[in-house]
Amino acid sequence: MYSWILESKLRKTFDHINAGRYEPVIAVFAPEHEHVFHGDHALGGRRTSMDLTRRWYARLAAIFPDLKFEIRSIAIEGWPWRTRALVEWRDAFTLPDGTRGGNQGVHALEIAWGRVRRLEIYCDTAKLSHYLRVIGGEAGAAPITG
Repeated sequence: MYSWILESKLRKTFDHINAGRYEPVIAVFAPEHEHVFHGDHALGGRRTSMDLTRRWYARLAAIFPDLKFEIRSIAIEGWPWRTRALVEWRDAFTLPDGTRGGNQGVHALEIAWGRVRRLEIYCDTAKLSHYLRVIGGEAGAAPITG
């Protein structure tokens, strides 16, 4: 039952992203958390405060305003005080010239009592870096870290 509830919450969190509502996404993080996106690019780095995580999601929304995720699978294991979840996804977005871009990856989460303590995002960083160069502007900024 717990896994079913958590899977439902994870799907709803991605629904919020798909709708451009990032505040409910930020609200699932524990006050003390780690948010990691691998790669040396504007979305890369490690964040450990709500302020930096909020700034990261604002940047994500600015770079990819019509970002949409398709959840491929969700795997959950553990107990409410230490749960691990993997969310496999594909995404899609519009580039400045009107063409569509996309990527695929996995969110690896550690969750305690319904709050995300650690999120690690894995995707094709070569593909992402290419898209960020094409987009330019804030997509070429230094990572938000701290």
